[in-house]
Amino acid sequence: MVAYEDIPGAVVVDGVLHHLGNPLAEQRALNAGAAIAPLGERTVIAVPGEDRLTWLDSLSSQALAHLAPGESAELLILDPQGHVEHAASVVDDGETAWLIVDAVDAAGLLGWLRKMRFRLRVDPRDAGDELVVVGGTAAAVAGLDASAPAGVPLVWRDPWPGVAAGGWGYATVDPHPGGQRDWSETLVAPEVLDRIVAEAASGDRTLAGSLAVDALRIAAWRPRIGDVDERMLPHEVDWMRTAVHLAKGCYRGQETVAKVHNLGHPPRRLVALQLDGSDSVLPARGDVVRAGADAVGTVLAAAIHYEEGPIALAIIRRSTPVDADLVVDAEDGPIAAAQEVVVPPEAGATASVPRLPRLGRRVAAP
Repeated sequence: MVAYEDIPGAVVVDGVLHHLGNPLAEQRALNAGAAIAPLGERTVIAVPGEDRLTWLDSLSSQALAHLAPGESAELLILDPQGHVEHAASVVDDGETAWLIVDAVDAAGLLGWLRKMRFRLRVDPRDAGDELVVVGGTAAAVAGLDASAPAGVPLVWRDPWPGVAAGGWGYATVDPHPGGQRDWSETLVAPEVLDRIVAEAASGDRTLAGSLAVDALRIAAWRPRIGDVDERMLPHEVDWMRTAVHLAKGCYRGQETVAKVHNLGHPPRRLVALQLDGSDSVLPARGDVVRAGADAVGTVLAAAIHYEEGPIALAIIRRSTPVDADLVVDAEDGPIAAAQEVVVPPEAGATASVPRLPRLGRRVAAP
């Protein structure tokens, strides 16, 4: 078992390193490439087999049939009505597709994948005991001993907020707040993580906890599966940008994806909230967001950012005025919130909105 408790100030909950006493300083170090983060909240599913890429292509929102070894991609599994059920980061090594997933979603995704094998040459398995996930800037994780069972280092480079091939960006802010975010996740053997933790305990390495990781993610408007509710469409949180290919073949939920994008607008929209920080109180996921007396949405995630202070992501009704003053009903009382539009009310193919330049897939460094 990883001995995080040997690191001074470490706070560990259910095996996940939350922080080491100063989450704000950890954010700065992580952002600057001076720290890395063991991602105990992430785990790995391995999908070996000759049919793996065409199979994943047919099941998911992403075009993966021609994914080259070392390339990074992101996929969503949707229900028949187009709602997000599962999400995964993908890197293939020429023999196996490695899916990096949130631990809370792993069992459900793996169970569904195994039921969808039919007679194809694929054999998805839980690889959480074989490999663990460590995150940081590309330069910070480059020095780690990345696993490479087929000779290709298993490093996933987050394409966010670029618009991947076949994707569509809804956010109109230029520059996008995630534009300077440099984030990669590498898969290492458990003994490598043990060595990293031992180095941190002796003062020879700087680590950051999950609170720092999540704060930087929220500030970049980056969605994750933990934000999703049962009604979530990828359009609503700008996930079309990196996880949906609009010109690929048929998959479950595609009709809804195409219809909402081409003919309508998503019924809800993501907003970034700047929270009143006078009481240093953060809302919880699911707390109600109000415009006046009307409940218009809910909080998805919240954090205290080292530069921006208390911030949150929330999903609200599309019809909510973009200049409305919002209030979050937190457990300890109402919190005033100023909204910043992420997904505009008019989002869709028919809207004339500026988009970031399209990005090709990024190839992992050898």
